[in-house]
Amino acid sequence: MAEPLRIDLDRSSPVPLYHQIATAIESRIAGGELISGAFLENEIALAARLGISRPTARRALQELVDKGRLVRKRGVGTQVAPERIHRSVELTSLQADLERAGRRPTTKMLSYETVPADRDVAAALEVAEGEEVVCIRRLRYAEEEPLALMTNYLTLALAPSESELVAHGLYDALRARGVQPRVARQRIGARVATAQEARSLDEVARAALLTMERTAYDDAGRVIEFGRHIYRASRYMFDTTLFSH
Repeated sequence: MAEPLRIDLDRSSPVPLYHQIATAIESRIAGGELISGAFLENEIALAARLGISRPTARRALQELVDKGRLVRKRGVGTQVAPERIHRSVELTSLQADLERAGRRPTTKMLSYETVPADRDVAAALEVAEGEEVVCIRRLRYAEEEPLALMTNYLTLALAPSESELVAHGLYDALRARGVQPRVARQRIGARVATAQEARSLDEVARAALLTMERTAYDDAGRVIEFGRHIYRASRYMFDTTLFSH
């Protein structure tokens, strides 16, 4: 473990001590002094060194765990979390975003099958309920770390092959077929992971997940795909830019 961080506390400040500690540690992470994977002293050592109570030290570290800046692993200790992927809310594939961020993406195909469209999928794809569509489930990795579970539905006429999707992002595969994604409607939310999702994403039970539903259209206004994706909140975030009118 690296040398303990110097943390100066202002005990006369109205800012709680735990928050002062968390802010000091987070600033070291943001400044690159603490890099991904670096170990921190445990709460007992931190409390003794700073002359604070153990609950105060625990709360400081937990605040950073909750923000995704630190991770705690039983039997291993407290470490700086891997840098989260920042994804702009624009019409790009996750693979393209990872490549742009300098992260090496890989894909595990979980299933590729033809299924009858249920009511929600049929409405999204603008096809008849029960019509056969292609359902694709993939697990996306960033540098061998699981990041997202992606389920996409496409019509039989537009769906790329399984081999195309292992090698390329969905939108790149569509463009290679002459389909030009142009605009999308999407909904972003959050929930906790199911047991199966937690195992697939190498997360703890009931970990926080980001969710996204997206319906994408081509330049002629035709629906080209409907997706339901979940992302590890500890590794991923969406960035948005808002404008006033």
